[in-house]
Amino acid sequence: MREGLEPLEYSTLPPAIFHVYLHTSDMERLRGIVPRIIEEACRALEAEMESLNRATLGERLKLARRAKAKIVAPEGGWQIRILENTDEDAAPGDIAISSELALPAKDALGAGSMTKRIATRRLGGVESTRESYDAAPVAAAAPDTSVLAVLEYEDSTGHKSYRMTKDEIVVGRGGRDYWTDLKLETVPDVSREHFRLRRDRESGQFFLKDMSQLGTTIDGKPAPASIAVEGGGKRDLNLEAPVPPRARIGLAGVVFLEFRSTANG
Repeated sequence: MREGLEPLEYSTLPPAIFHVYLHTSDMERLRGIVPRIIEEACRALEAEMESLNRATLGERLKLARRAKAKIVAPEGGWQIRILENTDEDAAPGDIAISSELALPAKDALGAGSMTKRIATRRLGGVESTRESYDAAPVAAAAPDTSVLAVLEYEDSTGHKSYRMTKDEIVVGRGGRDYWTDLKLETVPDVSREHFRLRRDRESGQFFLKDMSQLGTTIDGKPAPASIAVEGGGKRDLNLEAPVPPRARIGLAGVVFLEFRSTANG
């Protein structure tokens, strides 16, 4: 919460949404008391907010001006989810926390609202923090002939639309060492690099390559897995499945994308 504070002119906003990822063994051990953990975590956030808002002696005696605006509690309260971490590099005792803070729209012309994200990971006793800002979807513009396809979907941040403007994109959760064109904010069941979507320029046909651990479906049918694990390493078999002009693409059965080729309306 401290890492994600955003000071404004008259108030300081804390992140309201926290996703906590635990190793499978830790999740299994704590599953029965998860509601209690969430309740106490909310109490701890309230206590920390009160502590940070407490005026110093100099401020109380009017000898010093308050350095920062007070932190205000989220309007909808704290939202905490404890989830299982299925990443290959996760180990017992590791904790990964993703927090989200929706920022108000900027006054500058054409600037919409932003979402501030803080990712904190403690792996093997070493903690690291990464901060990013994602632009919220802007109002629909005039049709763009360069758009090859549109993907409508919903992740943990709400309903979104992605316009594919190049011949190949990567879809997944992304990460420090994983580039994605379409980054999904969702549970670790979805791989960091889940699938690649390619358009053949000559025919206009779209093809999907499944790069994930838990699979990808096209209209409910599993796409062939393109990654094979051999001798402790991974090998790309370069297997692709054709994608119809309109299709429902499922990622590990938890996120679904409505795909539509613009060449077919």
